[in-house]
Amino acid sequence: MLEITNTLQIDEDEIELSPIRAQGAGGQNVNKVSSALHLRFDIRASSLPPDCKQRLLNSRDSRISKDGVLVLKAQQHRSQDKNRADALERLASIIRRACQSQKPRRPTRPSRSAKARRTDAKTQRGRIKSLRGRVKPGD
Repeated sequence: MLEITNTLQIDEDEIELSPIRAQGAGGQNVNKVSSALHLRFDIRASSLPPDCKQRLLNSRDSRISKDGVLVLKAQQHRSQDKNRADALERLASIIRRACQSQKPRRPTRPSRSAKARRTDAKTQRGRIKSLRGRVKPGD
């Protein structure tokens, strides 16, 4: 079981991990060892709460396909075990963020004194700019 929060866990059968060869420099190790991992998580078929699923599917994350499958690639570390732990932790953090409900925004209005300060600052600025003009010989 992958623990997301104290109350939410995901069965590891819902997560598909497949080893692949890592990219980049590394010599013979890169060519021989499949230490990187592809993690695939089907959001629609998961046991997540419906509101959490909907938030995940509505998010504009490029790692989520049109079919609702989240694909993560872990290749930071040289060992497959560390990459596995990294991928699972990244999955947990993505789901954690999606499951947090956002506080509704309460629209606010500026106070009367704030409006007064703003208009006073504007008139002061206008006075400064008016003094920048050409000086007339009679003034």
